[in-house]
Amino acid sequence: MKDRKIAILSAIITEHVSTGNTVASKLIVDKHDFSVSPATIRNEMAVLEKEGFIYQPHTSAGRIPTEKGWKFYIENHLQDIELTEKQQKELENILMTKDITYEGAVKGVAKQLAETSKLAVFVGFDSDNFYYTGLSNLFQQPEFQSLDLVCHVSGVVDHMDDVIQKIFDTIADDIHVMVGSDNPFGTECSSIVSKYNFGKTNKGLFGILGPMRMNYETSLALMKHTKELFANA
Repeated sequence: MKDRKIAILSAIITEHVSTGNTVASKLIVDKHDFSVSPATIRNEMAVLEKEGFIYQPHTSAGRIPTEKGWKFYIENHLQDIELTEKQQKELENILMTKDITYEGAVKGVAKQLAETSKLAVFVGFDSDNFYYTGLSNLFQQPEFQSLDLVCHVSGVVDHMDDVIQKIFDTIADDIHVMVGSDNPFGTECSSIVSKYNFGKTNKGLFGILGPMRMNYETSLALMKHTKELFANA
C-alpha cells in the first residue's frame, strides 16, 4: 500500500477510535494536513474501500475500517507508547497495598485496567479459576447499541469461562492481539491476551476485551506495563 493511502487509513482509524463515528473525507481534509485536494482524498478513500480496508456501514457519507483495515493498521502502523506517570502509579499502588494477597492484587490490577482502558478485562488464575470485570464498559461502547449485537455479546460473556479455559494452555507468553475472526471471544470484538508470571511462583492469563474499535496503542501499553509489574512483584 502506498504511503499516502496508509496515512489516510491511519487518519480514518484515529478519528473513528476517538469518536466512534463514521469518518467522511471532509473531516480528513479539515483535520489532517495531506497537502492534496479533497477530490484526491475522496479518490484514495474509494480505492481503500475497493481494496477492502474501509467500508460504508450505512447510507451516510462516512467510512469505518474493516477487519482487514484494523489488522493492516495493527501490523504496520501501531506506535509503541508509554503509559502516563499517573496511569503507571495507579497500577503500581495496588501492588503496594499492605497485606494484599496474590489473587487480591491481580483482581485489583484488573479493575484498574478496566477503569483506565474503559474496556473489559479478564484473568485466568488457572484453567478452572477465572475473574472478569468491566463488562459494563463493553456494553457502553457505541458498537453495541443494537439489540442483536448486545444479545450476541451477552452470549460471549456467558461462555467467557469456557473460552478462557480453552485458551489457557495454548496462549504463549507473548502478547497476542486477536481481531475479529481471530478473536475467540467473538468476531465483533478484539482481545489482547498474554500469560503472566507473578513473582517467582504464580502464573496466569490475562487480557483486555473490547470492540474492534479499541485504542490498541494504549491497551498494549497497559498489557506490557502490567506484565512487568507482575513479574517484579
